[in-house]
Amino acid sequence: MVFDSEFFAKFLRFGVVGLSGVVVDFGVTWVCKEKFRFPKYLANSLGFCVATVNNYLLNKYWTFKVFGNQGLFLEFSKFVGFALVGLLINNLVLFILHGRSKLNFYLAKLIAIAIVSVWNFLGNYMYTFSA
Repeated sequence: MVFDSEFFAKFLRFGVVGLSGVVVDFGVTWVCKEKFRFPKYLANSLGFCVATVNNYLLNKYWTFKVFGNQGLFLEFSKFVGFALVGLLINNLVLFILHGRSKLNFYLAKLIAIAIVSVWNFLGNYMYTFSA
């Protein structure tokens, strides 16, 4: 892995996409949890899933600028694979910080997102969208 200017540019773009994903994630989670009264872990998972699709599309075409190196299904499967492991990490951190330590749900979710963001960037940089 090379830490050059292109790596950092991709990391910054990934961060911008991630911020848009946070807005989508929190928005869907909030609507599902507060308005539809879904259980908090289901609402969290739905928010995460909708944000994952959003982030895949933005990262594919803007962050990593991949326009067809591999089959779309294979590429999306790789992306979702990392996202699903990220979802497990996300829910584990949420359970520990909110469920056990009684930290505010949304603050715990923000911390979980930060941790999962590092996992997702490195996995997708090195595997999903590698040339």
